[in-house]
Parts: sequence; C-alpha cells; structure tokens
Amino acid sequence: MREAVRCGAVLLCSVAMFLTFGARRVEAQGPAGAGAAEAAQDTPHSLNPMHWIHKDSKDSADALGSRGDVERKLTPILQSDGVLAPGANASEACANFLEVEECVAALHATHDLGLNFACVRASVTGVHTSGDLSGCKDVDQDKPQTLMKVIRALKPDSNAKQAAKAAEQEAKDDLAKIGG
Repeated sequence: MREAVRCGAVLLCSVAMFLTFGARRVEAQGPAGAGAAEAAQDTPHSLNPMHWIHKDSKDSADALGSRGDVERKLTPILQSDGVLAPGANASEACANFLEVEECVAALHATHDLGLNFACVRASVTGVHTSGDLSGCKDVDQDKPQTLMKVIRALKPDSNAKQAAKAAEQEAKDDLAKIGG
C-alpha cells in the first residue's frame, strides 16, 4: 500500500512539473501567424540566459577606448602619483596583465606597501619574464594568484585584505579620471 501511495505521489509531481515547464515552453515560443512580430516585441525580457548577464561597461577598459589608449592616458596620472617611475609607462608595466585595472591595482599595491613590482607582476599574472625573481617569495608557482594572496606572501605583517581593496579602489579611481 505504501508503494502505491509513493508511486502516486511521484506520478502527481511529475505531471505537475510537466504541465508547469510545458506551459513555459509554449509561452517562450510566442504567438504564430499574423502579428507575431509585434507580440514578440512586447516580451518584457529575453528568455535567452546569455542576455541575463549584464556587463558593466562603466568599469570596462573597452568603454574608455582601446587598451593602448587607456594605458597612454594612465601613464601621466600614475607618474604624477609616483606609482610609475618618470621614465616608465603603463603599457610596458601592464603587458602581462589580462586587464588594465588589475595591473593598476598591482602598481598601487606595490607603491603603497614598498613591494617589488616584478615579484607582484609575476605572482599575479603567473607569467615569469627574464627578470630576476630570485628575491621573490612564492613566485615559482605558474598559477596566477590574487593580489591579496600576493601581498600576504610578500608582506605578511600587513593587512593584505585591506591593502588589496585600497589598491583596487585607487585603480578604479584612476580609470574614472580618464573616463570622463
């Protein structure tokens, strides 16, 4: 008797789910025939999951121009703040980074905490250039690390979480300066 009740409950749940999801599928197809284009435009949102992801263009370097343009605009700002040496430029410093904001945050953390930028760059990017990294801790790993982990490894006595957040905020501020 218990098995019959259990089978009935499973069957009832299955039918309810089929009707629920079946109705959603029909709704997603929209009306057919005359006026279908107008009715489709009245849909409040896309049913494509890829359209649910919103890219924030304000924080994107693409919204500010090409990467080279962003780096050229950042160079004088970073030099005036003392983050970059007078002869250096952001393009060379950020060459191994995937995102400019990540590079600028690493530059700020290096400047704020007195770290070696070559060590920070190698640890954050996982890319080891021909530069001398013998004095760097945990750089022998080929896997990129977060800025907070790098700060914790290179300067254990600092508050790595707070320093990383501050550097990231300074990077956002710098990008905002060139963005308008």
